[in-house]
Amino acid sequence: MAGTLYIVSTPIGNLEDMTQRAVRVLGEVDLVACEDTRHTRKLLNHYGIKTKTVSYHEHNERDRAAELLEALKSGLNVAIVSDAGTPGISDPGFRVVRTAIEEGLRVVPLPGPTAFVSALVASGLPGDQFFFDGFLPARSGARRTRLAELQSIPATLIFYEAPHRITESLRDAREILGEREAVVARELTKMHEEIIRGRLSELATRFSEAIPEPRGEMVLLIDRNLIETAFDESKSVPSLASLVAGFEAAGLEPRSALKKAAKQLGISRDEAYRRLTAARAIEKTQT
Repeated sequence: MAGTLYIVSTPIGNLEDMTQRAVRVLGEVDLVACEDTRHTRKLLNHYGIKTKTVSYHEHNERDRAAELLEALKSGLNVAIVSDAGTPGISDPGFRVVRTAIEEGLRVVPLPGPTAFVSALVASGLPGDQFFFDGFLPARSGARRTRLAELQSIPATLIFYEAPHRITESLRDAREILGEREAVVARELTKMHEEIIRGRLSELATRFSEAIPEPRGEMVLLIDRNLIETAFDESKSVPSLASLVAGFEAAGLEPRSALKKAAKQLGISRDEAYRRLTAARAIEKTQT
C-alpha cells in the first residue's frame, strides 16, 4: 500500500508556532524532506523528534522528487517542510506535490504559519481581496514592468522582499502605482518583529535613512486605492513624457530629447529612461 505525502507548515520564526498535529505527524512519518537538514533538525530536536531527514531544495528538486515518489510508492510516509512557513509558497514543494498527484498518491496538507497571511491580518489593509505575487524582480526595469502589470488590480498587493532591495522597491512602487498606503512587516513572530505603516513615499524615505540598514525577511503590502493629493502634481510639474514629446516636436532626436528632459527634472538620463519606459508600459496596460 502506497504511503502518504504530508505538506507540513512550520514556524516562520517563533518555535512555539507549531500545531500539535504537525508535531505528531513529523514524529510518525518515515522521512522528512526539508530545504536545509541542519535548520530543520533544530526544530525537530526542539520537539524531541528523531525522524530521518533528507534535503529537498531548488537545486536538487527534480531528482529528489523522483526519489521521494519511489519512497511513497514503496509504502513510506513522507513529510515535506520548508525552512519557514508553508511549503510551496515561494518555497520548494510544488514539484513533488504535483508528481504525487499525477501518480494518484494521497496528499495531505497540515495548515499553519504563512508569512504573508500573518502580515496581511496585522497590516490594517483590506483583506477581502488580495493578490500575492511572491518576490518582485531584482532588477529595477523588470520590477517596474511587473508593477505596471499589477497597477489596475483592485486588491491589496502583497510581495516578499529582501532588505537590501526594500528602499528601491518602495520607490518604484510609488512611481509606478502612485501614492498609496503601504505596510512593511519585518521579522514576523521573532524578537525584533516590526510592522511599519505609512505612505509609499514615507516608507521609502524611512528605509533609505535607516541606520543601521534594516535586516530580516520582509513582507511588503500595498493598498488598492490611490491617495488623493491636495494638488495635481502632473499639472504643477511637467511630466517626463510631456517634456520629451515637446523637445522631440521641437526637432531634437529622441536621445537628445530624453537627455534634455532629464536635466530639466534633475535626474540622470538612465533614470529618465527607466521612468519613461515604465510610464509607457502603464499606458499600454490601460489601452
